[in-house]
Amino acid sequence: MNKVILLGNLTREPEIRYAQGSNMAIAKFSLAINRRYKRDGEPDADFFNCTAFGKTAEFIEKYFKKGSRMALTGRLQNDNYTNKNGEKVYSVNIITEEVEFAEKAGNNNNNDNNTNNDTPTPPPASDDDDFVSIPDNAQSEIPFFNM
Repeated sequence: MNKVILLGNLTREPEIRYAQGSNMAIAKFSLAINRRYKRDGEPDADFFNCTAFGKTAEFIEKYFKKGSRMALTGRLQNDNYTNKNGEKVYSVNIITEEVEFAEKAGNNNNNDNNTNNDTPTPPPASDDDDFVSIPDNAQSEIPFFNM
């Protein structure tokens, strides 16, 4: 089984191109994933190169930008090659199969100016986790909350 699940932030704008002949979208991007445990002298994050195809690539192009938080599932693929000097170069690429928005509570990166004051805005999550407290006046609006 070859399955990868990542949660991180885009390090740059996704690069989109279209395959000749088929006109299929191809998105290349990089995700920065913070390391859970940090040691002195070691990097705080890992950076993974990712590629998406078709509708997934178009979705990424339309809705994600540098700094966007993304959850993705995909698979690992070796992209090993021999360079001009005859040296073997080893690299891994994540072939993206599914993506989801993963913005933390309190981040408002969408561009719509929705100012509907009827819907309560949850408070931001603490620095310790990604969970959000549900205000008392919003509980009646959440399906299956009081089951």
